[in-house]
Amino acid sequence: MTFRIDNRYYPPLQETGQTGRITEHPETRKTPETQVGQTPFREILDREVRKSGSDIKVSAHAGMRLTERNITLNERDLKALSEAVDKADAKGAKESLMLYKDIAFIASIRNRTLITAVDPRDSKENVFTNIDSAVIVK
Repeated sequence: MTFRIDNRYYPPLQETGQTGRITEHPETRKTPETQVGQTPFREILDREVRKSGSDIKVSAHAGMRLTERNITLNERDLKALSEAVDKADAKGAKESLMLYKDIAFIASIRNRTLITAVDPRDSKENVFTNIDSAVIVK
C-alpha cells in the first residue's frame, strides 16, 4: 500500500517487528549529514559562513567621519581591518579600538562593523570609552 500526500506517492512504512513501532522505509531514510554531491552539507555551510564573515561593514557614522576627513579605504585596508576583527573575535572582544595607519576605529566585533573613525590629530581628549580591547593593525 502506498500513501498519497499532496499528489505525491510515498512507499509504505515498515514495521520494526515491535508492537506499535513504525520506522521509515529504508529508501527514504535520511542520514545525519545530508550530502550534496560528495561534500557534506555541514562543510558547505561552514565554508559559506566563513566566506560571508570576511566582509566588514562601515556604519553611516564612520562613513561620514571618513568622508569629512577625506579618507578612503581600499580593498587592502578593509581586508586588514577584517583580519583584525577576526583576531579580536578569537580573543572574545566585543567592542574594540582598532589603530590602523593614522586612524583610530571603534568596531563592533560581533556585528563586524566599524562604528566610528577618529583621526588622532583631531581628537580632543584622546580618551576612548566603552571598549574592551585594542588592536594595532599592521
